[in-house]
Amino acid sequence: MMIWRNGVVVSRRTSWAGAREFEVEVTDGAAPLAAGTRVRALAYPDLVGDPDDAVGQRVLLTASALARGLGTGGYAMVVAFPDALPPDPAPAPGHIVKARYTPLQYLTLGVDEQESEHHSEMAAADDLSGMPVVVADLHSALPAVVAGIRAVDPGLRVAHVHTDGGALPAWFSRTAATLREAGWLAATITAGQSFGGDHEAVTVHSALLAARHVVGADLAVVVQGPGNLGTGTPWGFTGVACGETLNAAAVLGGAPVAALRVSGADARPRHRGISHHSLTAVGRVATARSTVVVPRFDGVPVPEEAAPTTGLDAVVDAQLTRLGHHALVYETVDGLYGALSEVPVRLSTMGRSLAQDPAAFLAVAAAGRVAARLT
Repeated sequence: MMIWRNGVVVSRRTSWAGAREFEVEVTDGAAPLAAGTRVRALAYPDLVGDPDDAVGQRVLLTASALARGLGTGGYAMVVAFPDALPPDPAPAPGHIVKARYTPLQYLTLGVDEQESEHHSEMAAADDLSGMPVVVADLHSALPAVVAGIRAVDPGLRVAHVHTDGGALPAWFSRTAATLREAGWLAATITAGQSFGGDHEAVTVHSALLAARHVVGADLAVVVQGPGNLGTGTPWGFTGVACGETLNAAAVLGGAPVAALRVSGADARPRHRGISHHSLTAVGRVATARSTVVVPRFDGVPVPEEAAPTTGLDAVVDAQLTRLGHHALVYETVDGLYGALSEVPVRLSTMGRSLAQDPAAFLAVAAAGRVAARLT
């Protein structure tokens, strides 16, 4: 189902690498997005251009998720500036098409394709040489994992592999853009149908090999883009792919490290303690033996304004039987709250901040710290 709207750009709002936000007044259509309604609209300049005189320009929007009150950050999505279409790009190498057979399919240069300057290197690459690969369910884990890595050695070179379970354009992630600008990430590699990274890869496997052999990373952190999809069923969630990524890291001779999704504040029982997402993806899908980092909260103080984490160890321990075929590494979260407080992006998971759900961020930061010690 597609809901289309015409509109006019009223003003420019914020922007970040690869994305522009506008205020747009809708000019047609019925409620809840009737003519006269003002919406936030997101444009990706590499897809639709970025006219200097955007204010006052006619704009074509899709607004299905916005009209239904679903995800996409509350945005209508800019499909085109019909009166200011960008010129044809100059001839350039690259024949990889992503978001294939959709109206905005994206032609790009893959790091592993024949026209790439890295093709011969990628053709010979077959091993990660023990590189730690941290795999997490939610995109919100990315800055916390990197904070844990930096708590051991801020000089480690970290590659981010963006998979296609959530937002396909890496440009949507302000988090990744800010971490890249701050020097916390050496590169983002977009795998599968996702696109917009510093390097494009056809599969998670080739993305991991590019992280090691092209980027020269000491570690890789693999997470889906923003916008995790779940249905409240045992298998209907995009994080299932975490298990396959752990398998891929093992097949390629890396050191797979599972960052568990843990919460002490989620109102849904299936996500309290270790989320059923991790218990399924790591416990059942990941058949390759991986390092599973089990956070230890008890006895570690958190600031007074933060939700308590006392008692979570017992909840987590009762769930560990599902993960028994892996190497369980127990890691205290001592010192990590301070490290998380220095992250250059806003920490938020499922609408909860670091103070509201410290366990969620401490657990994945612990995985980052363990992985850093494996380098």
